[in-house]
Amino acid sequence: MNIPLNFAHIQFLLEGTLWSVILSLMAFGGGGLAGFLLALGRIAPSPALRLIISSWVQLIQGTPLLIIMFMVYFGLPQLGLSISPLLAAGLSLTIYASAYLGEIWRGCIQSVPRAQWEAAECLALSRTQRMFKVILPQAIKLATPPTVGFSVQIIKNTSLASVVGFVELARAGQLINNSIFQPFIIYLIVAAIYFCLCFPVSALSRRLERGATEKKTRRLQTVTPRIN
Repeated sequence: MNIPLNFAHIQFLLEGTLWSVILSLMAFGGGGLAGFLLALGRIAPSPALRLIISSWVQLIQGTPLLIIMFMVYFGLPQLGLSISPLLAAGLSLTIYASAYLGEIWRGCIQSVPRAQWEAAECLALSRTQRMFKVILPQAIKLATPPTVGFSVQIIKNTSLASVVGFVELARAGQLINNSIFQPFIIYLIVAAIYFCLCFPVSALSRRLERGATEKKTRRLQTVTPRIN
């Protein structure tokens, strides 16, 4: 006889949701830090460094996240490094996120008008000073909407952590379904929870992007001479 859905099952799903959020924060924090370094390396003066980082980014972007998780979880123990499912999932998502965030931020840094770079050079600032005092403050405004938008992909990709035995939201739903055999209602609830996690972030991304577009339009209107 099938066991009906009860409060204990909902509580288990909420615990899985919490772990999905924690995993997302781990991936975004670690991936953001690594991505920032990759972005700086992609615009470094050294051609060799740019080539190495570009090759690394293309390798990660061309490899499915699922394969990265398998390599981390099953590959590192072969090298004598014991790793927990949480750490394996977090490290895999960090590697994955860093490649994409690095490219997003690299593009935003390079989209800062060339005149700003030249003006900073005229002030006799060092490269580090130019980057952190002139270029990055402008690039951050450009990078905020796509960065927030990409965080939605991170949240949804946490569902792949179940392949290494980590119990997050998707895995929690699977375990409950294996117990009560009500796939439609269980996965409907799981999908609703993912929607509640992702929709506010998506809405924030669209709002930020729309605000950035409106500011750019107003700026162009103020500098463009009126033609009578």
